[in-house]
Amino acid sequence: MNPENHPFSALSPDLILDAIESRGFSVDARILELNSYENRVFQIGIENGEPIIAKFYRPDRWSQDQVQEEHDFLLELASNELSVVAPISLEGTTQFQAGKFMVALFERRGGRTPLIESESSLEILGRTLSQIHNVGAAKPFACRPSINVDDYGKSSRSWLLEAEFIPINLEKQYERISNELISRIEEKYSKSEIKNIRIHADCHLGNILWREQRPHFVDFDDSRNGPAVQDLWMFLSGDVPEKSRQMTHIIRGYLDFREFNFGEVALIESLRALRIMRHSAWIGKRWDDPAFPKAFPFFNTEKYWVEHLHQLSEQIEIIEEAGISLNV
Repeated sequence: MNPENHPFSALSPDLILDAIESRGFSVDARILELNSYENRVFQIGIENGEPIIAKFYRPDRWSQDQVQEEHDFLLELASNELSVVAPISLEGTTQFQAGKFMVALFERRGGRTPLIESESSLEILGRTLSQIHNVGAAKPFACRPSINVDDYGKSSRSWLLEAEFIPINLEKQYERISNELISRIEEKYSKSEIKNIRIHADCHLGNILWREQRPHFVDFDDSRNGPAVQDLWMFLSGDVPEKSRQMTHIIRGYLDFREFNFGEVALIESLRALRIMRHSAWIGKRWDDPAFPKAFPFFNTEKYWVEHLHQLSEQIEIIEEAGISLNV
């Protein structure tokens, strides 16, 4: 696709400012683009007031109902006094149309990345997530999808094998390794009792702002139904003993407000593998967006795919290892 024909090319400053003014705000023409690849997010200056954040959703990714489910979940969390950045409701709605884009507005919030070296911070994270999950468990998403092997693994694999990104000399190897990996993941899933609830689903440290000794969760754009442990494992880093220490403190905090299904711990490396596969397919599917070749210039190279295959092979081995042990 010609970059000039990509949907986001229509996001001119005039369209952005007109969209905000249509909701009753007096803008001062200051526009700061924030770091977001899936959507386009801007900080907009407001005359005699604090700036607001405007999120222009990628066309044809989520339906209006699916966007509304994200917003409703955020509003539920906020009503339970959990610190999330919920959309601003104007004239009884949290989303509106601007050209081909669905748009939502949010208050600006600040903060720093959590220090996971701190045991108390890990326990606070776990404690807060258990409260988020208590709300998430009240009912499932009706329109948003779930995290599963088919959506994250098999469909990503099929798409990549057809998309001509994988170098021809590596296709057979990718087909073999990815097939074996998915088989191992399916075996792990078959041995686990999983209860899907509404979760953040993209709960890495970049989506948490630490302020006043508490975490503030942002960017629920990828929220969906999934196992609770999906919102916990992305905080982990280091070797297995270090990950075990971190997870122990997260779970200790989690247990203050909610029971935890300890069987889900065995799925952590399977969930990591599914995320790795999905991430590569995600970049490929967005390659016609000019922002992606700039952000991921290495993706369309043989070196990337050699390293990707090595990563998938490592996950096959790691899935079979003893893994994280808890002391709670």
